[in-house]
Order: sequence, then structure tokens, then C-alpha cells
Amino acid sequence: MRTRTTTALVVAFLLLLGGCSGAARKGGPITLRFQSLAWQEDSVAANKELVKEWNATHPDVRVDYVQGSWDSVHDQLLTSFEGGEAPDIIHDASDDLADFAYGGYLADLTDLLPARLKSDIPQRSWQTATFGDGIYGVPFLQEPRVLIANTTWLAKAGVRIPTPERPWSWEEFRQVTKELSGDGRYGVAWPLKEPVSATLNLSLSAGGQLFHRGADGKVTVRFGAADQIVPRTIHDQVGTDHSAPGSTLGSGGSDTLPGFFGGKYAMVPLGFSYRQQIVQQAPKGFDWEVLPAPAGADGLAQGVSPQTLSVAEDSHHKQEAAEFIDFLLRPDNMVRLALGDWMLPTGTQALKDPALHTARYGWATGTALAGHLSPAPAQTVRGYPEWKDKVATPALQSYYSGAIGLDELRHRLEKDGNLVLARYQR
Repeated sequence: MRTRTTTALVVAFLLLLGGCSGAARKGGPITLRFQSLAWQEDSVAANKELVKEWNATHPDVRVDYVQGSWDSVHDQLLTSFEGGEAPDIIHDASDDLADFAYGGYLADLTDLLPARLKSDIPQRSWQTATFGDGIYGVPFLQEPRVLIANTTWLAKAGVRIPTPERPWSWEEFRQVTKELSGDGRYGVAWPLKEPVSATLNLSLSAGGQLFHRGADGKVTVRFGAADQIVPRTIHDQVGTDHSAPGSTLGSGGSDTLPGFFGGKYAMVPLGFSYRQQIVQQAPKGFDWEVLPAPAGADGLAQGVSPQTLSVAEDSHHKQEAAEFIDFLLRPDNMVRLALGDWMLPTGTQALKDPALHTARYGWATGTALAGHLSPAPAQTVRGYPEWKDKVATPALQSYYSGAIGLDELRHRLEKDGNLVLARYQR
């Protein structure tokens, strides 16, 4: 009986060990699992190549590449954390980290990361992954929202072409889209299937903040004059000027590309990485360019939620996982990842790479915006996902479609929204 009991305990221990992150075979190398959310062909290739290069030079610490998906990452990670099956190195976005960080699922990287990496990434980027007193992710890729424009159309209309040095104001942008519209064609198409992040992040340029933290540390929503500039512009382009179609308000960015290529819209506000789809899908001879988003009282300021790399708290080899992250984010490697994802690196050294300063495909325009990118307004607000899904998304969709007015929008965002946030701040 005693032998059978001892055997059962050994088997149970081995099964438990096999399920832990960063397990090592007896006499063999440490094995770390790296879950990547890369999905574009070039990006997947760059990530896999870097894993291969690491493994070739680090025989004692092997990294296994695991493919994840942006569509399901939050629920998948939550399940894996609770089941003790989380990957050691986790690719995610900074706006998805708060609940995992406060929930104790992610390791505090403050003392694990080398000084080189800490100093290379600006403090404003570190703020996106800092919760309380700890750092729970390394922000490494970011993308501004830009205007993708039909070059031929704008040239024929004779409108002033904005640059990062002389961008359009929101008022000028509205006027330009009116001038470009007519005969069943529109100056701009707003794909706002997910309206909250686009509205809040672009509103930083006008001085909008929406979320305000008091002396007691609690956050409340105030929809002030600066917060109203961007949503009012979009609302008036759709409902008053008819320079933007209402039909795209429920669309994703990719959904607007056929109409853009077909000459239905002169411009589409999109994330910087959409350029790859445009290069792949644009008809032969279609001439397009990248323009900066409009500027307001705070210039070209714009909120972003960078992609991040984190380490699971349950990992048995946190230091080795942090060393792999440091390798992955060396300046040359960060450039490779940025080019593969058609995004901007956060690292100051990587941003200097000549490949990111070419006029082709608008790289230089995007890189010129890097210094204006700030943490998204809701970055550290607990309860934001529920506020976004239950309050802000339906309220903004109703406002943009003309179903409700500005006063009702304010009422919903503030009164209904603060009731939601209050439950997370008791």
C-alpha cells in the first residue's frame, strides 16, 4: 500500500511539473513558451526567425514558439492563468494588461529588465504598462492613426496637403472633406465599428482626457468641451455636411478599402499598419499617400496602446524569460519586428533606423508622429472594458448615427459610465 501511495504521489508531482510554465526536462535545457500574436505573414516570419536565432545561440534555454490570436487572447489568457497553463512569455496589448496585472497573473518586471532596455524605451511608453508600482509588460510596437488618402483626388481638388509640420486643424479637416464631396462621393469614410478607442485617442489632440483621477485616486468621467471636438466633427461630417457616409460607421477598417480603391472616399482614417493591406490589395496604378491625423490645441498628440511582452507570474524561469525579451527587443531586432508588422518601434535607437524614414509607403510620416504618441486615456482605468462595451460603444454609435444628440451622449458617458466605474473603485 505504501509503495502504491508513493508511486501515485510521484506521478502526480510529475504531471504537475509538466503543466508548469518553463519546465525543464531532467538533464536537458530549460524550455520557455513564447506565445506570439503576430498574424501578418512578414511579422510571423520575423518572430519565428528571431526565436530560431535565440535557440541557436542559447542551448541551455530553449524557446518554443506558440501561435496565439488577437481575436481571443484575453479569454484564452484568463483561462490559461487560472488553469496554471500560461505561456512564460506573453504577447498582448497594454490596454489588456490592467486586470491581469492587478490580479497577480503577471510578473513585475521592474528588477528583471536590463538598464539598456529600460533607458531605450521612453517613459511615456513605460507608463502604458505600469500599474501601481510595478511594470507588467514591455511596450515595443505602436501605431498612430493616420489618414490614408487618394493622392490623385486630392491633387485635382487643389486642397492643401498636410504634413507633420503643418497638419490640418480639425476645423480645416472638416472644410476639406466638404470640398472633396459631391456626386455620390465622400471626402472621408469613418470605419467606427469600434468607436471608443478611435474617439478617445484622437481626442488627445484637442486636449480631451475624459477620465479624471481625483486626489483619492478614484476616476470619474467628465465629457468636457475638449472631449467634444472630435466626436462633434465626425457627427457633423455624417449628419450635417454629408461629407462622410453613415454606411461605414459600423464597419471595420478593412471593410472600407474596396470603396476607397473604387473612388468612393477620398480618405480613410486607419491604423498605420493598414498600409500593408493597401499595398497588397490596391489596384495597379492606384496612387495613395499617408497624411497625419488632424491636430488640435495639443497639436498632434494621440493616444496609443502599444503591443507588449510580459512574463507570467507562474513561470519558474522569470529571469531567463526577461533575457529572451531583451534579446527580442535589441534595436536591430525591434526594427525587424516593426517592419514585419508595419508599425513603429517604441525604442529610440530603433526609431533612428533609415528603413523607418523612407518616403515610400509613408514610413517617414508615421515615424515623425512617434514623439507625439501618449498612453491611451483609459490605459489604467479599472472597469474600462465594461464601460466601453456597455456604455460608451452604444452611446457613441447612437450619437454618430444621429439617433441621440450631444446632451444625451454626455449624460450616458458621465452618469451611466460613472456608475460602472464606481463598482471597481470601492
